[in-house]
Amino acid sequence: MSSEDKQLLLEKETYVIRGAVFEVYREMGCGFLEAVYQECLEKEFARQTIPYTSQQTLQLMYKGELLHQSYKPDFICFDSVVVELKALAKLTGEHKAQLLNYLKASGLRVGLLVNFGSYPKATLERIVL
Repeated sequence: MSSEDKQLLLEKETYVIRGAVFEVYREMGCGFLEAVYQECLEKEFARQTIPYTSQQTLQLMYKGELLHQSYKPDFICFDSVVVELKALAKLTGEHKAQLLNYLKASGLRVGLLVNFGSYPKATLERIVL
């Protein structure tokens, strides 16, 4: 898949999700805990009729066997985009790796890593497998 194809994959869906993220940031600003942004974003997704599931359990497999460990991404929107929230001064490679693991575990291709902890605006990184 070319880099142009990766940019276009689920572009409409990620565009409306980004709009909801920035609306929450515009209203709340930075400084709250991640759980506050999670709840606000759920309300904003509902207001904008963006289909989502929150904290959906992703089962992990090893060589065809189900593991006891599982993952719970913050949101899966449109049944196709993983959205992971943070509220930190600075993101690290571990946060990106977490989103990549969620994509692998879910079988989905597109993820958004959102950081509400940055000032003067929320930051958002789009990741495509």
